[in-house]
Amino acid sequence: MAIDLNKLESASEMLKAIAHPIRIAIVNLLDGNKKMSVTEIFQLLNIEQAVASHHLSILKNKGVLLSERKGKNCNYYLKHQRLSQIIACVDKCQS
Repeated sequence: MAIDLNKLESASEMLKAIAHPIRIAIVNLLDGNKKMSVTEIFQLLNIEQAVASHHLSILKNKGVLLSERKGKNCNYYLKHQRLSQIIACVDKCQS
């Protein structure tokens, strides 16, 4: 079986992108095909809007999140639902 280095590099970049407590919390919020706005996310996480926007930008640029515009609002959602399973697995390993 041949190893696809491009896929491995992409996976590595996604894992690096979620390797931050706030970004893990964002992925957890969006688990289950949920779509949320920046406002909903920063209010639920009790962080500043600029902080939420910064982390959402990183997650989107690394292919973890997608977004869709609805009027003035932009809703974010997970590109791959399995990412939340990876976080759950890591959480179980710490128990």
